Amino acid sequence: MALRSRMPSLDSLEVLVAVARWGSLSGAARERGVTEQAISSRVRSLESQTGLPLVVRGRLGTTLTPDGTEVLGFAHALLAAARDMDDRLAELRNDRRRRLRVSASFTIAEHLLPQWLAALQQDARERGVAPLDIHFDSSNWTTVIDRVVSGQTDLGFVGGPSIPEGVRSRVVAADELMLVVVADHPWARTGRRLDATDLLRAPLVAREEGSGQWATLKVTLAATLGDEARPAEPTMVLPTTAAVLAAVRSGAGPAILSSLAVDADLRDGRLHRIPIDGIDLRRSLRAVWLGPKVPPSGAVRDFLTFVTSQAAARRR
Repeated sequence: MALRSRMPSLDSLEVLVAVARWGSLSGAARERGVTEQAISSRVRSLESQTGLPLVVRGRLGTTLTPDGTEVLGFAHALLAAARDMDDRLAELRNDRRRRLRVSASFTIAEHLLPQWLAALQQDARERGVAPLDIHFDSSNWTTVIDRVVSGQTDLGFVGGPSIPEGVRSRVVAADELMLVVVADHPWARTGRRLDATDLLRAPLVAREEGSGQWATLKVTLAATLGDEARPAEPTMVLPTTAAVLAAVRSGAGPAILSSLAVDADLRDGRLHRIPIDGIDLRRSLRAVWLGPKVPPSGAVRDFLTFVTSQAAARRR
């Protein structure tokens, strides 16, 4: 229930404690760094608010009345509890400055986030400071967005084609989706080039609905071929980028995958990229969060600033 209007403030109770400790208004004034007149006024206001006589002023100083003594006992207990709460709030604020919950879509979690975390630790060692305490999980694009919106995570990283209204975002990396097959696939042997219509009709090894890669492919095909364009039914649907990549390597079929995921396989010849004419599958990878355009001072801003600086350094 709501407190009554006669409940005194913590500051007023601190004044009463100071008067009792010093046995005088002048002593309490010195402790509080104010005038004796200000202390006298606060005591009168406290007596008026509580409706109780709390102090007696005499030639030898100021003493508490019986009611004042009882109120003093409550004041000590309340102020001790308030100090405990103040200390805990400070700890929580400090934890929030250093602790960060991060959710990332699978491609970012597998290929970028480990690099960022290693670089962050190295940077902290070089500067002689404690690194951020980062706890992260990975999921698909829509789930990461949901976690940010619901407050389950402080900062997300996604590669989907759109960001919901009310969610802030910043580009942290560039990516391109590529059509890849194993080196002995007929498309690789013949050197065939495809177009958007060929890609639309091609049965792919695909990520699940809700993944940023699959959503980007559908949006891009619709933008290129019209709103009615729908990709062919996948030959296989798998829950992670790593699983799709493993299936393609085993010859399960072609797939659209991030350049981050297939770069090593393309270099060593295990996979082959099939060119696609007339369609742009480049995309931006974004950090997403709730709140102001520039996050307030704390772990979110610190990590976001660090990741952005890493991206800028790679571009140079």
